[in-house]
Amino acid sequence: MIIQTGLRTDIPAFYTPWFLRRLQEGYVLVRSPYNPTLVTRYRLSPEVVDCIGFCTKNPAPMLSHMDALAPYGQYWFVTITPYGRDIEPNVPPREQVMADFRRLSDAVGPACTAWRYDPILLTEAYTVERHLSEFASMCKALEGATHVCVISFIDLYAKVKRNFPEVRAVSREEQHLLAREMAAIAARHDIRIRACHEDNALTAYGVDCTGCMTLAVYETALQCRLNAPKQRAAVRGCACHLTCDIGAYNTCAHLCRYCYANHDAASVRRAMAEHDPASPLLTGHVQPGDRIHDARQERWRDGQISMLGENLHL
Repeated sequence: MIIQTGLRTDIPAFYTPWFLRRLQEGYVLVRSPYNPTLVTRYRLSPEVVDCIGFCTKNPAPMLSHMDALAPYGQYWFVTITPYGRDIEPNVPPREQVMADFRRLSDAVGPACTAWRYDPILLTEAYTVERHLSEFASMCKALEGATHVCVISFIDLYAKVKRNFPEVRAVSREEQHLLAREMAAIAARHDIRIRACHEDNALTAYGVDCTGCMTLAVYETALQCRLNAPKQRAAVRGCACHLTCDIGAYNTCAHLCRYCYANHDAASVRRAMAEHDPASPLLTGHVQPGDRIHDARQERWRDGQISMLGENLHL
């Protein structure tokens, strides 16, 4: 199976010691965000975990511990944007993150690393022209470290509008302009653009709209077929294979103003104050009345080496 770590928070950036302890102890507990008394236990063993998926804005804390991850398949999404501390107040400078991205790629290989340039948003300071200029510079810096860049355009959820009132939606015309120009820029650096749940019409510009976390992506990275069970799309039209996630909402201290996973800064402070690196839960501890059940887990690899990745850049 695939264990996701980054759909609700950034574990490499803020919880690396906790995660390493979970690997050592061989299991993790995850409290349901929809039913707080329901807790799921996942085994963290290469016998049943085919791949660990990471989404992070700062892989640096994990880079000196790659030996602990070596028994597992890995796929890394690293978000690197042009935004400053006015929008991403606690994200390291992008020059540092790009250097760390290259170190990560050296460790696991370009087929297992993807750069996320998202969400794309517009303000008076961050214009279409600025995005294209910054993107070109970043493509040059990351050439050879990855073959894929995932883009998406900001979704104005209610919490985003509350936390980031000056942001505006990207119009369809602007989306197409950005996708066309970014695809052309990326291609000059041997990078292909993948769209995350965006208009399929972007394929006209060479953008891959088949999904960013699909089974095909993982199969190509792992060089094998995965006999995964069918899964209902989390969002209509989304082709990504999103199984379990061991993170928790309101626990990411990056405090990006566009974030969908945090309610507000106060909620994050309260949740992070409950983090105990020794606990099997990311925040808090098992409570009387919690119902703990074991997840159904099985290895999905079919044991046959695939040639998927030899001629295909993700």
